[in-house]
Amino acid sequence: MADTADELPGLNPEVLPSHQALVGAIEVRRALPQRTHRTVGAWCFADHMGPAAVTEERGLDIGPHPHTGLATVTWLIEGEALHRDSLGTEQLIRPGQLNLMTAGFGVAHAEEPTGAYRGTLEGIQLWIAQPEATRHLDNDFEHYAELPRLQLGACDATVLVGDILGATSPARHDTALVGLDLDLHGPTEMPLVATYEYGVVVLRGAISIGGTVIEPGSLAYFAPGADEWRLDVREPARVIVLGGVPFPEPIMMWWNFVARSRDELTAAYLAWAGRDERFGKVSSRFASIDAPVPFWLLGERDRV
Repeated sequence: MADTADELPGLNPEVLPSHQALVGAIEVRRALPQRTHRTVGAWCFADHMGPAAVTEERGLDIGPHPHTGLATVTWLIEGEALHRDSLGTEQLIRPGQLNLMTAGFGVAHAEEPTGAYRGTLEGIQLWIAQPEATRHLDNDFEHYAELPRLQLGACDATVLVGDILGATSPARHDTALVGLDLDLHGPTEMPLVATYEYGVVVLRGAISIGGTVIEPGSLAYFAPGADEWRLDVREPARVIVLGGVPFPEPIMMWWNFVARSRDELTAAYLAWAGRDERFGKVSSRFASIDAPVPFWLLGERDRV
């Protein structure tokens, strides 16, 4: 392993600011996509939600909305939320549990308050772009009440997706990638896959890698090349690590859809706007979210 960040691309990150957004009733910090990095491996979206005060009847408050060509990963570090989808799923999620919904050709879901939990809600919503081989196939939903955990130095690591040091998540993934939740209390040596690019999102606290400080409100992007990091803890931290082989297919993202062409995006928009059978129906007390009219259908210049 190289001794300095300058000797190896995988130790010399770009630190890019997240963007503030309102999703449902909660403010989020959107770390991914970035203008210069649309994906990290197959990971194509990362919203750090909260911390926010929620009640039994007011929480995420995200009504039914559609997805295509991606898988959603929901991971909470505090609080509870309720997932409903057009497959008929109704699933409560708590910290330490994983919801993964694969959209394929099309699915719809809602994220709601539980009707019972009052307190703080914080977590991360992630999307994984599906490759050509699976993005036209059926949708699916998975819930895992327990995930593999391991000790890495002064770090308690949970494997959300993929594997590390023989600890393998049961969650589906269609490309080579990894997602980790790190609860860091002190310096930690972490093994990497040298062919992976990585993104680091700090939820709480502060760390440094290769001398670069990483705090909440940013994405630290690492190019492939390193086979190990030393994570130094400025203050006890909760960190999400996303990695994977650089995604080999160019993608287009618009609203809640991941596709390969503007025609595909238009078709998905029209299907949702027309409430046809492609996305199914979600049993939810919240109103369905209308898609904005795509700018290219309004004659605006090409900005996708």
